[in-house]
Amino acid sequence: MQELTSPKEMREWSRAERARGRRIGFVPTMGFLHEGHLRLVDRAKQRADRVAMSIFVNPLQFGPTEDLAQYPRDLARDRTLAAERGVDCLFVPDTAAMYPT
Repeated sequence: MQELTSPKEMREWSRAERARGRRIGFVPTMGFLHEGHLRLVDRAKQRADRVAMSIFVNPLQFGPTEDLAQYPRDLARDRTLAAERGVDCLFVPDTAAMYPT
């Protein structure tokens, strides 16, 4: 499984796969994967040639009274689960990469 951290790398990977004639299934997540996420991977594998998954805890998805810092994270576990389920590309950007100043 390839792991990418920048939007530029993700675009390059995606473009290269499409140039090879491959269809990409994309599973966006905020991490702390569970069986529901993994079933989406299974479905993407049925419908596409390659599967990309993102893990990004997006601060814009949290309201003023919600605690972003308390959102559960376990990237090592998520990597293992994604690899075991057959994800081809794991996109794990940080906030600065997604929202440059």
